Amino acid sequence: MSRLCSTRFERAARKLGWTRIAGIDEAGRGALFGPVVAAAVVLNPKRRIVGLDDSKKLVPERRYELALRIREHAVAWAVAESDAARIDAWNIYQASRQAMTAALQQLSVMPDYLLIDAMQLDVMIEQKSLIKGDARSVSIAAASILAKTHRDARTIEWDEIYPGYGLAQHKGYSTPEHLEALRRLGPTPLHRYSFAPVRESNCWASGATQTALPIF
Repeated sequence: MSRLCSTRFERAARKLGWTRIAGIDEAGRGALFGPVVAAAVVLNPKRRIVGLDDSKKLVPERRYELALRIREHAVAWAVAESDAARIDAWNIYQASRQAMTAALQQLSVMPDYLLIDAMQLDVMIEQKSLIKGDARSVSIAAASILAKTHRDARTIEWDEIYPGYGLAQHKGYSTPEHLEALRRLGPTPLHRYSFAPVRESNCWASGATQTALPIF
């Protein structure tokens, strides 16, 4: 299997007659803070974007450069969020699916075929789930870049609202610095209280024997 993103899944779908192919992916599924963000992208096969790859493999500057080109050249694109309250209420898997579905529904051009990173959606559209799809399909890679850059920008904004946690640096993920800030400051209303490190830090910070419920 090639280690580089390619158009082979898109080309295979077009050979079967599908013409509006959307890639869908999410960012932030493993974070302790903030929303999970999903993006859906219908690339223009006549406007090739060089360098599309799994967003995690790209340095931030390259991600933002590619995000600008995707938004400029794609046939259609959309981004949607499931916030921490929804994640806590539904679980991260279902919240991710809901964000993906919302992004799909917000597209200005409705696709007739979906390439999705390791997920199936409850929609009446032909779809293919690809394990590690963001590293295999250019459409899914494009979606991963839009989702990642959108979420990173949001956490940088929240860093000013909730100083002391280092959100601009770790983007809400479970780094030693973030865990230490949680132990020291306790969680914010935008932390995911259903995630064990947040629950435990809330108990530690409050001295309570039972996790306090977040106020939304």
